[in-house]
Amino acid sequence: MAGDYHRGEMDIHEQVATYDAFGKMTKWGSLAVAVLVTFFTLLFCTPAGFVGAAITAVVMTALGIVFLREKATPGH
Repeated sequence: MAGDYHRGEMDIHEQVATYDAFGKMTKWGSLAVAVLVTFFTLLFCTPAGFVGAAITAVVMTALGIVFLREKATPGH
């Protein structure tokens, strides 16, 4: 049975795709949670009101998208 194993021959494309998907969901989910927590904190705990909280949430979302998007990989 140990003789059947050959190192480096297993197809790992599904594992790589799952790992990448988990990383992306974590990244974008963290942004969503941060925006929602900030929005509700400003809405209910400060005198900023709905407009101030909404503006802050929109700006935070836009900045998050800019900084968290996938970077183009340089070709070799």
